[in-house]
Amino acid sequence: MATQNKTTITVENTINAPVEKVWECWTKPEHIIQWNNASDDWHTPRAENDLRAGGSFTSRMEAKDGSMGFDFGGVYDAVTLNEYIEYTLGDGRKVKIIFSTQGKQTKITESFEAEDTHSVEMQQGGWQAILDNFKKYTEATGN
Repeated sequence: MATQNKTTITVENTINAPVEKVWECWTKPEHIIQWNNASDDWHTPRAENDLRAGGSFTSRMEAKDGSMGFDFGGVYDAVTLNEYIEYTLGDGRKVKIIFSTQGKQTKITESFEAEDTHSVEMQQGGWQAILDNFKKYTEATGN
């Protein structure tokens, strides 16, 4: 099999909350459905998460008007509590997420392999918008 050079995109944000709270909001389905959208006209009505190496996850992402939707999911390759998540998406792309404690704040750095359908800029913008929505949700839930 030929090795293909993949473009890796990185998005990041600093959340004004301790890592334990950030981890909980990032990984628990009851939280995921509250923040996992890139724009207000989309939502995640369902999420499942088996957070362990070899475990799988899926989030159903849909336009609120019902015009389109898709399942976003994959299998975890590595999980280190409050520090690191690595997974492989259903299409084979890799994603790595680092949770860095910075006092009472937590920095999330998320790197993912780009897909070939949409521009790098569009993908980066979409993933950053979801991460920004996560920050807004997590900080609003109180520390």
